[in-house]
Amino acid sequence: MLLIPAIDLRNGHCVQLRQGAPETAAVYSNDPSAMARRWTRAGARRLHVVDLDGAFAGRPMNQRLVADIVAAAGPVPVQVGGGVRSLDAAAAYFDVGASNVIVGTRAIEEPEFLTTLCARWPGRVILGLDGRDGKAATRGWTAGATVDAVHFTAELGDIDLFAIVHTDISRDGMLTGVNIAATARLAALAPAPVIASGGVTNLEDLRALKALALGTDRLLGAISGSALYEGALDFAAGQRLLDAAVP
Repeated sequence: MLLIPAIDLRNGHCVQLRQGAPETAAVYSNDPSAMARRWTRAGARRLHVVDLDGAFAGRPMNQRLVADIVAAAGPVPVQVGGGVRSLDAAAAYFDVGASNVIVGTRAIEEPEFLTTLCARWPGRVILGLDGRDGKAATRGWTAGATVDAVHFTAELGDIDLFAIVHTDISRDGMLTGVNIAATARLAALAPAPVIASGGVTNLEDLRALKALALGTDRLLGAISGSALYEGALDFAAGQRLLDAAVP
């Protein structure tokens, strides 16, 4: 399993939001590419980047910053999301070197778009499944959530996804612990490995996720943002725990 640092972009800064609300943004750096170097030097083997401006606008807004982050990360894979609602938007991220593109809103609202993306870039697309009370939220988490997240996942069929990032919106940025039960339900039915997100706070969360991963063999990693930036979770210690032979 991988511990994956989050680099969320808002107005040129590296930030973290609480439950996705833009007015709660806490700024952790005005140099996101330097943050990428920080995490790769710490041993990160994958980075999670979200263009929050793009998620709210409906189209990528920070391509230059993403390109800088990819360059700073070197050989470390970078997965990027936020406003990917067209083939051109996905292509633009791949063109600047992103290893994987995350699509959420249009995939939920128009599943055929997800199928098209996966056919064009097999094994490189990540479904962003952001849940609120078991429902999949869209449009920067501002639209009402009506689609059952687990049911949607179970109905995906045979498409060549790289992974599914599952975020519990109610816990995101709140440092309240990861939703193990929801992650387990999703992992049991998902057609691709799951990456847990939202509320990953400390080593106990990682220990619980690792135990789940050993039981399902469908958990690729865990994304953490606020806990890493606030010092509640030490990256090196977290990755060592996930790499250890026993939970």
